[in-house]
Amino acid sequence: MARRMYAIAALVLLAIEVVIALFVRDAFIRPYVGDVLAVMLVYAALRAVSPLGTIPAIAVTLVIAFTIEAAQALNLLGALGLSGNALTRTVLGGSFDWLDIAAYVAGVLIVLALELMIGGARSRGK
Repeated sequence: MARRMYAIAALVLLAIEVVIALFVRDAFIRPYVGDVLAVMLVYAALRAVSPLGTIPAIAVTLVIAFTIEAAQALNLLGALGLSGNALTRTVLGGSFDWLDIAAYVAGVLIVLALELMIGGARSRGK
């Protein structure tokens, strides 16, 4: 049952991310709220398809996010000749930004808070 809920959460977050990518052209929602939601999406997807618990899934999520940001800092898309590909730039981003790192951390802190609230509610319900 829990994996199904994570899968539903991942699908909802993916839908929100697609809407943001297609229709939002601003300097805050798309770059920063989008990054917060992106790490939440990765976390939910990991929990839906793997046996990872909260902390290991958060750790893997941050490794993925930080690796993507490091690739941006190293201009990996440019080196691979993919910097002109709109889909690749939308999914992986185009440039390093320390505020992206802050957004990723904010996203996993929100996830952790939600997990603690949900876990506490489950234990009170028993």
